[in-house]
Amino acid sequence: RVTMPEGGVLDLNVPEGVADGQVLRLKGKGTPGLRGGEHGDALVEIHIRPHAKFKRSGNDIHVEVPITIDEAVIGGKIEVATVSGRVALQIPKGTSSGRVFRLKGKGVRSHTDGTVGDQLVTIRIVMPDNVDDELSYCMSEWRKRHPYDRGRD
Repeated sequence: RVTMPEGGVLDLNVPEGVADGQVLRLKGKGTPGLRGGEHGDALVEIHIRPHAKFKRSGNDIHVEVPITIDEAVIGGKIEVATVSGRVALQIPKGTSSGRVFRLKGKGVRSHTDGTVGDQLVTIRIVMPDNVDDELSYCMSEWRKRHPYDRGRD
């Protein structure tokens, strides 16, 4: 529902996939023309509030998903929220923070040509609040036997 400058109200159907800043033209819904002329068009600029989890880039949706250290090391199946509901995502063994997975067709449907974007899931490994002695020992023993270059200078 849009309130016009002169106080009138218009009900507006916002098409699926409309972008932030896009202008919708409502033919004949503007102010009357001079000397009894036809009504002009109403132009409505769309502003979309940011979502707490999802970020939009074109028709793609970006989301960051936390996983546990054990899911990163040994892999596993996790549930990921999408704009159309939850889906299962298989996390491969040895997944690093920052790895991006593509969920094809889980983005926004374009209102102009009907194509659908993807959802890009960025993995973030989250450590437990309390690293106990067992986990510390396991990691220190593993480090002694398996040094590797982690890409730092």
